[in-house]
Amino acid sequence: MIIHALAHALSMSFAMGWEILWPLILGFGISGAIQAVVSHRQMSSLLPNNKPKTLLKAAGLGAASSSCSYAAVALARSIFRKGADFTAAMAFEIASTNLVIELGIIMVVLLGWQFTAAEFVGGPLMILILAVLFRLFLTPKLVTAARKQAEKGVSGRMEGHASMDDMAVKGNTSVWHKLRSPGGKTATSHFFIMDWASIWTDIVLGLLIAGALAAWIPQSWWKALFFTNNHTLALIWGPLVGPLIAVLSFVCSVGNVPLAAVLWNGGISFGGVIAFIFADLIVFPILKIYKKYYGIKMAFFLFWTFYAAMALAGYVVEGLFALLHLTPTVRNAKVLEASVTFNYTTILNIVFLVLAAVLVWRFLRTGGPMMLKMMKKPASEHTH
Repeated sequence: MIIHALAHALSMSFAMGWEILWPLILGFGISGAIQAVVSHRQMSSLLPNNKPKTLLKAAGLGAASSSCSYAAVALARSIFRKGADFTAAMAFEIASTNLVIELGIIMVVLLGWQFTAAEFVGGPLMILILAVLFRLFLTPKLVTAARKQAEKGVSGRMEGHASMDDMAVKGNTSVWHKLRSPGGKTATSHFFIMDWASIWTDIVLGLLIAGALAAWIPQSWWKALFFTNNHTLALIWGPLVGPLIAVLSFVCSVGNVPLAAVLWNGGISFGGVIAFIFADLIVFPILKIYKKYYGIKMAFFLFWTFYAAMALAGYVVEGLFALLHLTPTVRNAKVLEASVTFNYTTILNIVFLVLAAVLVWRFLRTGGPMMLKMMKKPASEHTH
């Protein structure tokens, strides 16, 4: 009985992983290409304050970055230490995990285009709400204490990945010319592999948790948890409970999308799904890193302000999409019916696995393994 239950959960995890394999390769490939031509070297000088124009720049730079939550948190501290405004650094951090293309592609495949649209509408909303909360409650004293702690350079996770901006192709040539150049191809392959190395554990953990919950938790339990019999209460409860489930799941970055699909099939509100996906930056391991980076007071401040911004953005997205009649009415995320068959998904997986093999080959032939070893080391330990 136990073996059968485990096999069922693992089969569902594998089936969901098979569904999102080609979107992951496509998303990371595009992300690697963007990072290869978009340099963050001067980012600290571009983000000197918390004005709307600066926050817009922060969101754009974040969207062009790696989707790894740990790398985003490490890079946010790095640019803060170099003089960037704290609010702008946090805006960058949010955008780099919630406005990246690979996340949107996976959400389309597992959940549907409405969720991707909601993510890219809700992300800027969350940054706006967070900026207002920071303006109201973030004191200069707290920022000064956070900067003092940040200057200690306490090791968290992925500092090496966050500091590898020198791989980006330099020069004033066109983007297409940069990508076609030997340096552009090499940089794309390096960013592609390092992004995979950054979050593969989150993806696997997310798939295993999602498979277990889909296989073992009855739908009646989910419906009771999300108050599906009371529409009004469900709308209120969804964006509040969504981030809390994310905190307890320990899964961040794109790895939480499969679990979001399970929650949606289980009855959580549309806004609750969006708030859950936003919450990758307040999971327990990252809260622990905030404490190391900025001190316990700032870690607590980031937790409650991020949580409030996620929940409020979920409510706004829920209301806006309902007003526009864009909220999905059918709960058919690719979880319960997931299976591996020879169809368009299999063909796309084969095609993109060939692309991944080409990038891996380039990575191995251009010093990639040595770069990968350096990825988790602090920047101070890097050699030219």
